[in-house]
Amino acid sequence: MKSSRRIKRQIRQARVRKAVRGSSARPRLCVFRSQKHIYASIINDLEGHTLVTMGTVSKELKGKLKKTGDKAAAKEVGKALAKKCLEQGIKKVVFDRNGFLYHGRVRAVAEGAREAGLQF
Repeated sequence: MKSSRRIKRQIRQARVRKAVRGSSARPRLCVFRSQKHIYASIINDLEGHTLVTMGTVSKELKGKLKKTGDKAAAKEVGKALAKKCLEQGIKKVVFDRNGFLYHGRVRAVAEGAREAGLQF
């Protein structure tokens, strides 16, 4: 059961990635969630570089979060990621939900990033 669920997510991920590409002008904000943590990265697909990364296990957030697997933690990840992006001059991104449904923690990352000033 687990592997078929993983395969279905990979199919959705490939379908979305056909249309969503990150460039230097608009890099891709990619979200990955596990049972306990959530991670977000800013990626330039043309050069194949990860520009910024943030997660609930990052040094900046590790002490601040009470729980790492809830929506509040995901929102904080989005805000911290947007803050780092704005410091590097990245203002506009393309959102990639990475095959996950756009609700819950994935949506919270997007909302946190928008609140902190990142544009989708």
